[in-house]
Amino acid sequence: MTPLAAYGNLDQFGKDPWWLVLAKVIVIFAFLVVMTLFAIWYERRVVARMQVRPGPNRNGPFGLLQSLADGLKLAFKEDIMPRLADKVVFFFAPVVSTVTAFTAFSVIPFGPSVSIFGTHTPLQLTDIPVAVLLVLACSSMGIYGIVLGGWASGSTYPLLGGLRSSAQMISYEVAMGLSIVSVFLVSGTMSTSQIVAAQAGNGTAEVFGMQWHLPAWYGVLLIPSFLIYFTSAVGETNRAPFDLPEAESELVGGFHTEYSSLKFALFFLAEYVNMVTVSGLCTTLFLGGWRAPWPLSLWDGANHGWWPVLWFTIKVLLLLFVFVWLRGTLPRLRYDQFMRFGWKVLIPANLVWILALSGIRLVQRHDELSTGTRTGVIVGVAALVVLVLVLVWLQRARRGPVTEPTPVDPGGRVGGEKGFPLPPLNLEVPPSPRAKRVIVERETVPTGKES
Repeated sequence: MTPLAAYGNLDQFGKDPWWLVLAKVIVIFAFLVVMTLFAIWYERRVVARMQVRPGPNRNGPFGLLQSLADGLKLAFKEDIMPRLADKVVFFFAPVVSTVTAFTAFSVIPFGPSVSIFGTHTPLQLTDIPVAVLLVLACSSMGIYGIVLGGWASGSTYPLLGGLRSSAQMISYEVAMGLSIVSVFLVSGTMSTSQIVAAQAGNGTAEVFGMQWHLPAWYGVLLIPSFLIYFTSAVGETNRAPFDLPEAESELVGGFHTEYSSLKFALFFLAEYVNMVTVSGLCTTLFLGGWRAPWPLSLWDGANHGWWPVLWFTIKVLLLLFVFVWLRGTLPRLRYDQFMRFGWKVLIPANLVWILALSGIRLVQRHDELSTGTRTGVIVGVAALVVLVLVLVWLQRARRGPVTEPTPVDPGGRVGGEKGFPLPPLNLEVPPSPRAKRVIVERETVPTGKES
């Protein structure tokens, strides 16, 4: 395991004066808000380009002020409160989603240490030995805002959207967490600043007596983890083609159907901030963080001063482009296909890749291993991969071609009497304890006198 001291020192954090900490908080907040406004315009323009239409082009140059105009429109719209809603939870649900989205960005490094008014400080709000786990915890907490918002609305469709999102995020949170394990194995740390430092330069490894030059970025060295992470990130942020909680054709608007005005804007803001956050974390873990790509890295000043902020922003924008590209290209999956893909494809592939990578690291780090032991490890990894491929093939062969639609018996079961039951179509949301008083009042008011 590479010593952490070789990658940087966490002692440089927590020593900034209060005014500098406040300035960093304001800058991160402004960066995320501006990136949200830009990402909305960016998405509309890119999708319009794909569909051969102009997109927003009226408000401001190239339509850049369209997102700001939409935000102001939402702020001045009427704030509607459903009568049967749990008012307290209904109000705090979008706040929870938004606060957790902003908090996750506090450990993302923007650049190296710079001098600000004579004070040397890293371009990062803070860092801890388990910073990546903090980001995962914040993204996990964000689901509470969606679930509570769907339940507190007092309506069927928001409740179904909230339940869908909980199942979706739990499933893809597991795949995302497993994809990051390989980064921990290679870098030997969970600190975001040290992971960025571990991707500096080029690495070398000796396998079977031969020196191999390895790429510095984990997105190339650990490409299976990179692809699984980004796929899971798309599902984690409820973006197309994985936007099942907001399936307009099935659940109207999903969990935020009953929301309007600023509350709806907060959910919208949280979604785009989450996109920026997972893109920033992907840049930090797999794309070298704020370090300049080749051939810009050949310039001595590329990774010093304020230039790294530009490289970091460009990488985030390129990842946001992939989000938009997927939305404008792929159709929405069915929910069963989506869950099957997460549990039966991404998670098993993650586990196989982690075992294979662990075997490779074992061979690399233990020079005293005999040739037979090394060969045994390699043969075991290869046998594991072959076994997984055979199991996948057998599962596909067992399904067979579907020649006729799945029967539904009168009892409401898919697949006949031995199939699984369908949920009732007359779903009713359990009333909130705070709403019982409203229900009693409605029942006691005489007909015709109700306001």
